[in-house]
Amino acid sequence: MSAPERPATVHDRPGRLSVGVISAGRVGAVLGAALNRAGHRVVAVSGVSAASVSRAQRFLPGTPVLPPDQVVTRADLVLFAVPDDALGPLIAGLTKAAVFRAGQLVAHTSGAHGVSVLAPAVHCGVLPLVLHPVMTFTGRPEDLNRLAGISFGVTAPPQLRPVAEALVVEMGGEPEWIAEEARPLYHAALAHGANHLTTVVNEAMDLLRAAGVTHPDRMLAPLLSAALDNTLRLGDAALTGPVVRGDATTVASHIDVLTQQAPESVAAYLALARRTADRAVASGRLAATRAEALLDVLASSQKGTTG
Repeated sequence: MSAPERPATVHDRPGRLSVGVISAGRVGAVLGAALNRAGHRVVAVSGVSAASVSRAQRFLPGTPVLPPDQVVTRADLVLFAVPDDALGPLIAGLTKAAVFRAGQLVAHTSGAHGVSVLAPAVHCGVLPLVLHPVMTFTGRPEDLNRLAGISFGVTAPPQLRPVAEALVVEMGGEPEWIAEEARPLYHAALAHGANHLTTVVNEAMDLLRAAGVTHPDRMLAPLLSAALDNTLRLGDAALTGPVVRGDATTVASHIDVLTQQAPESVAAYLALARRTADRAVASGRLAATRAEALLDVLASSQKGTTG
């Protein structure tokens, strides 16, 4: 009597890969879990800090935590999710250790780098990919579900585009192709939008607390949500407030009170107000004649901060 057939599992699907993740940071652990969920198999992960090891156990339970060179030797696809400045030296060191093999897929998640940072490994015959998720990660379980529908900034040689696209789609994302030479501008745009937004919102909450508001987050949430939604839909037509109205006196009062009570915020306020005024004029929202007094206030205040 023949043995019963083993039930098929998700890992038995054609084209499934053994995956190694370097390292189990906020991004790597989540993308590793997403690839597992898609039917690939994370066979090893690296992590040095206690937080990384804990994250690996949470997102990739049962996966061996090994040094990077051992992770590479076990995997068909090696996913590097390390800080931008660490990526190049790490690739160079692993190449020198002769752990890469021809035909192996090697991907990284850096927004700032293209495939050129993988050049040492490419000389060993690896197949290079860039899979950058356009999302902020907290290292919490909900990050995995947040991948649904997000964009990935993808760079890959033409012959590897189908592979890159398939991996992104399997993780729940949508590929957006970024040319190698455009990656610095692409990453600057994302950092300018996301990272500086966080700074501006935190500054606003600090100022509201100083003004006596008990729950600045509750006050700002509807306002900022509407501003973001309007901006994404309408562009510069969403501009509101004293700058776009050319209210020089109001802006001057803002600068005065910030100088007195939050001097560390003055330079950012001036820079953003000036850029807002420039965009308002260029888009026709603010007439140049109405902008003159406002620009004079900003210019004189700028001289005051640098004088």
